[in-house]
Amino acid sequence: MENLNLIDTFSEFKELKNIDRPTMMSVLTDIFKGMMAKMYGSSDNFDVIINIDKGDFEIWRNRIVVETVDDPTTQISIEEAKRIDESYEVGEEVTEEVKFEAFGRRAILALRQNLAGRIVDLEKANLFNKYKDRVGDVIVGEVYQAWKKETLVLDDEGNELILPKAEQIPGDYFRKGDTIRAIVLQVEMRNNTPYILLSRTSPLFLERLFEQEVPEIFDGLITIKRVIRAPGERAKIAVESYDDRIDPVGACVGVKGSRIHSIVRELRNENIDVINYTTNIQLLIQRALNPAKVSTIKVDEKARHADVYMKPAEVSLAIGKGGLNIKLASQLVGYEIDVYRDNMDENEEDVDLDEFADEIESWVIDILKGIGCDTAKNVLAIPFDELVKRTDLEEGTVKEVIAVLKSEFE
Repeated sequence: MENLNLIDTFSEFKELKNIDRPTMMSVLTDIFKGMMAKMYGSSDNFDVIINIDKGDFEIWRNRIVVETVDDPTTQISIEEAKRIDESYEVGEEVTEEVKFEAFGRRAILALRQNLAGRIVDLEKANLFNKYKDRVGDVIVGEVYQAWKKETLVLDDEGNELILPKAEQIPGDYFRKGDTIRAIVLQVEMRNNTPYILLSRTSPLFLERLFEQEVPEIFDGLITIKRVIRAPGERAKIAVESYDDRIDPVGACVGVKGSRIHSIVRELRNENIDVINYTTNIQLLIQRALNPAKVSTIKVDEKARHADVYMKPAEVSLAIGKGGLNIKLASQLVGYEIDVYRDNMDENEEDVDLDEFADEIESWVIDILKGIGCDTAKNVLAIPFDELVKRTDLEEGTVKEVIAVLKSEFE
């Protein structure tokens, strides 16, 4: 007999479905024993021997020789036993091979269908288990079909993955055969079928791309603190270095932008602002609003709100096209940010803090800059008590600074 074409079935299943030998043996044994139990009432006294490499299998039935048969499933009469072999005696075990051809066409068809069903279920379970542990990983696949609402992607093993339109970057256009990179966003079972959802718009996708392009991030020398995206338009990423010798922003950008350019191209020319993370919220807001230059920042930590003042020419830069820049900056720092035009007399000339280097020590100037004050009027616009609190300078030092700055305008 052809043994249900098991040679072809075994080899194809092992090669294409990548199922390990113990699992395959267990599945086949269960199927055969299930058929024995259905036909004979029990499978406990049956041995199933399977050779996956050759595609052969044998089924052996074990029964005890008795004078009078009470259970034909596990017992055999002495008369019947002697017809098999004259040497059998009562109490001995008779082992005889069950010829599969004797089961009939219907039983063989049922086994074939059962085997096919178990193979499909096993394939689905393996696919689900494989990808549920890869959520958050970047995969490379080939576009098999692009529809209006989603794109079908095949991985290197031919498994089907779905990239919905909502998870595609505006400007993404795929044709059959295109190579695509995306992140595994979600894995779930729908109607007993694994559904692997991909994404190119997730902030985690941008984070993984930086890990691939920047060795310092991959090695843990630089940490990505926060990532905010408006896919295809703009993104802001805050990074921090645990090694003072490493400039985190410079490392992420690369020489002449070599590292970040490949990421920008992958994201359809999405503008990426890389900023140095800090726990100083005023300084973080100032960096997040790049490229706009901030004059003064007033922060309400309890309400998580910040009022930012800047020159009229800088306001449009801070807000960005359609309010995108300020929206991303707010999400990055976790504060609601409102931008206002500086109310100081624009006709009165301001003076950069660096101009006072002869009268104010450089470390004090650096601290003032660290709270977002680059000019004399920036400092004078902040109340005395608040300035002491923000800079953590001695009151006497703050008074001396204020006196020096005020004298410039008298």
